Amino acid sequence: MIDEPGPWGTGPFTLVQGASSILTRNVIMSPDPYTCAWLIESEDRTPEVVLEANLDHWNLAERGPRIARAVFRNNLAPALALNLCLSGDGEVDIVTEVSPADAARVEASEHARLLTADANRVLTCIINRDRADVPLDSVDVRKALNLAVDQRKIIDAGLAGYANEIPAMTPAWCSGFPRGAQPYPHDPNEAKRLFEKGNWPPGRPIRIASPGPFVGIAQLVASDLRRALDIGVEVISVPDEALLAGARTMVEKKLELPWDLLVHAWFDLSSEAPPAAVHREFFGRDGAFRAGPLDAGFDDLFDRMAVELDGGTLVQIAEEIDRYVFDNALAVFLCAPQALYAVNNHVSFGPYRTTFEIAEVTVDEGHWSRRPGAEQAGSTQTKPGFAGASGNAC
Repeated sequence: MIDEPGPWGTGPFTLVQGASSILTRNVIMSPDPYTCAWLIESEDRTPEVVLEANLDHWNLAERGPRIARAVFRNNLAPALALNLCLSGDGEVDIVTEVSPADAARVEASEHARLLTADANRVLTCIINRDRADVPLDSVDVRKALNLAVDQRKIIDAGLAGYANEIPAMTPAWCSGFPRGAQPYPHDPNEAKRLFEKGNWPPGRPIRIASPGPFVGIAQLVASDLRRALDIGVEVISVPDEALLAGARTMVEKKLELPWDLLVHAWFDLSSEAPPAAVHREFFGRDGAFRAGPLDAGFDDLFDRMAVELDGGTLVQIAEEIDRYVFDNALAVFLCAPQALYAVNNHVSFGPYRTTFEIAEVTVDEGHWSRRPGAEQAGSTQTKPGFAGASGNAC
């Protein structure tokens, strides 16, 4: 959140124009002990946010910045930003959060290239273990759901291959990934056996909810469940205008949720201890995404990790937490999506696994800003330069 221009000093850039803020609502899970989450209700962004190099940055020699000026163009829709990046030079140099559906267009462009990163992200189906009419509190049923879903098909057909298989909630490159861990195999026969053992009520369909961008993923999951479990499956597409109310219902945990599974993506800003930002949100006592009763086994492990001061022991407990989540099939584990970027051919950019960073970005002699007349063009803003759009590009 950047509310106003100012010399922020310790960062590699100084904000010289514009602002970018979010408006949040405090949602209470429990008054005693006080537990809450903050939901983003809206965003307030100026058409452009302009950063200039902080030449007094303490780590200038090693980290940068290496460019003089960066413009975030919030007045462009993501689709338009991508078109501008792919069709020429001088309008948009980097677009973040490129959809896998657009990856082939980027690769075919003569002006830009596709960069991918194994980001700290997970895509999963939250299991509503609070449902009274179906046995989602059964480990057998939850394991059956995992065995029924073909992770490789989800990745290839749903994300055009731009994702990694994942055993539980920790990607393989993160600290805390259990050594030798493997995803649930796709085993429809064993899935059917365990599902029948769990005594799912005859005729009751499985209900999968999904926000609009993941409906295609939900349909793939539904297809696998129908085929393996010989059961009806309904997919509920949640409209954008209902997402905030649905999130509040899940966070407050007062009303019954109308779904059995919810396709949900999340991220981690650190690779060091994933349970702190990922597992806890989905399964912990103060987890915003927990859809089910408290899990004493999980909370005991997390409480141990939260007070551990030894780095090696902390990693071991993080591994135990991921194994516990896997062994108890606390979610339907899908994949770890990659981050995709469209990058101008004259821009050198190395994506991080966590946040979007531009301190090390450089441009070569062919970049529009280094051609004759570029200084004048930049002053009249006919070429906005290193740019982005709507929070999806920079």
